[in-house]
Amino acid sequence: MQLKKRTLLLIMIGMFFAGAVIMGAVCAGIMHSPGTSFKSDDKMAEIKSYIDAYYLNDYKEQDLIDGAYEGYVAGLGDPYSSYMTKEAYDSWMASATGNYSGVGITFSENEDGAFEVLEVNPGSPADKAGVVPQDLILSVDGKTYTDSEVMASAIRGKKGTEVTLMIYHDGKEKEIKLIRDKIILKSVTWEMLDDETGYIKISSFLENTGEDFDKALKAVEAKNAKGLILDLRNNGGGLVDQCVEVADEFLDEGVVCYVEDKNGKTETYDAADGKTNIPTVVLINESSASASEILAGALKDNGFDIVGTKSFGKGVIQTTLTMNDGSALKLTIMQYLSPDKHVIHEKGIKPTVKVKDKEDTEEDEQLEKAEDLLK
Repeated sequence: MQLKKRTLLLIMIGMFFAGAVIMGAVCAGIMHSPGTSFKSDDKMAEIKSYIDAYYLNDYKEQDLIDGAYEGYVAGLGDPYSSYMTKEAYDSWMASATGNYSGVGITFSENEDGAFEVLEVNPGSPADKAGVVPQDLILSVDGKTYTDSEVMASAIRGKKGTEVTLMIYHDGKEKEIKLIRDKIILKSVTWEMLDDETGYIKISSFLENTGEDFDKALKAVEAKNAKGLILDLRNNGGGLVDQCVEVADEFLDEGVVCYVEDKNGKTETYDAADGKTNIPTVVLINESSASASEILAGALKDNGFDIVGTKSFGKGVIQTTLTMNDGSALKLTIMQYLSPDKHVIHEKGIKPTVKVKDKEDTEEDEQLEKAEDLLK
């Protein structure tokens, strides 16, 4: 795999220093550095004086300061840009390995803007508490969120600690208290549906997904499969380099996707020469997002059949800028374009064969259609 990352890396480094300077100047005008009081001559000081005079309960001043940072970035109106405390950032980084402490749920923002549970790890704290797919997560420890990754960081935590979720389950709100436990995610699974059809599902793109997919594909090839179904349904995305590694298994040398910055400058993620010869059909749905849309878009533009419903439409890139105190700023800096330069963000990937999975049946209509196309 050879990726043209040099320019993108330089842009991100430039964004880091520019972001550090800009945020430093802005925050200096609003408040002192974390752990200190607000300046006496600004509006924050006036607000704090009213809190001190009238607020009923005790509070930690650091919580106010962190909330101010979070609110400042939230003012961008971008659900993918956010401020993370050091604790939230460390938890978010740990999730990329697929090995962390949490409650064992995978969720994504649905078409209504709610956070919907997609999968529940068998035997996990959430599974034992009765959480099921299609439940909605309303709050974590009494706090609501607009950024799914930040909320996920709040759900994760030290093994043995408690987290309280308010969920919408079976037509009503329900509060559940869960004890976090060690969770090990496996992002790639495979099986043979019959003697001739292989099936590989990618649930997310973690740091070992490319390697694990390569092993799964080799196993399917060893079974002399004459067709393959690649299932990207309910895949909320993850690490783009791992997505490109998977795309490389299906494409000869060429573009997997373009990245475009605010000035219209583009760079490419490229696949190397060499690919599998197994005819492949791809499954997507409305919860396929981000990196899974990059992969689906690359394969669609290269003539693959895409079965299911239109994907979520999250086609923008975030970079994470770390602060001196270990906290971090996550900012949207670029967008993805498919090999044919189709915009993904807010448009999604439209399937070549539209099939809706009917909720009132036990059959998997999308999977069945993919099998039919391979016959």
